Amino acid sequence: MSFLTSYELQALTLSLKVSGVAMLCSLPLGILCAWVLARCQFIGKSLVDGFIQLPLVLPPVVTGYLLLLSMGREGFIGRWLYQWFDFTFSFSWRGAVLAVAVVSFPLMVRSIRLAIENVDQKLEQAARTLGASPWKVFFTITLPLIVPGILTGSVLAFARALGEFGATITFVSNIPGETQTIPLAMYSFIETPGAEDQAARLCAIAIVIALSSLIASEWLSRSARRRLES
Repeated sequence: MSFLTSYELQALTLSLKVSGVAMLCSLPLGILCAWVLARCQFIGKSLVDGFIQLPLVLPPVVTGYLLLLSMGREGFIGRWLYQWFDFTFSFSWRGAVLAVAVVSFPLMVRSIRLAIENVDQKLEQAARTLGASPWKVFFTITLPLIVPGILTGSVLAFARALGEFGATITFVSNIPGETQTIPLAMYSFIETPGAEDQAARLCAIAIVIALSSLIASEWLSRSARRRLES
């Protein structure tokens, strides 16, 4: 990484940290939401599904603005968190994690949901007839069978989080070392005369990371399928 300046390296490190934490924190909720959407029937299911998928079609700036209204220090949830727990998402890397997690969450849920829907329910029913509890069926049968979908969804969410710009800058601003991820650093370089080389380097790094994530997602998915088949 010697070809990167400390400023660029800082943005790269923060991007990996924010995207990784967002992916890991989203995963349990993503599996739960995917299972509910794939296995449960209830009134308002289409509305819940649409709400989860909404960040895919909303402009990221709108998502960031909604987060600012709700989770900012003066937001209707953020104000309560700050008053009672002295905790705030505003102008911190935690807010960047929340922003990229919200935007990338639908990709994770969609991949895991498709994997759950492809599981043969006769296997689950057979386990239940043998006396297995719903929790045991899920952890011993369903979960191992959907591992490829979980891996695919997690890597896709990670890659999407790396590229998030609009929601992040709207919600937590562009603060070097705190909220300035690769896209935000590129934005700063593009606006700075004579910083074309720095912007080009970060652009190349972003392309390499995104492409590597997609390749890793496909490889992990195929590897998990081969192990399950064997």
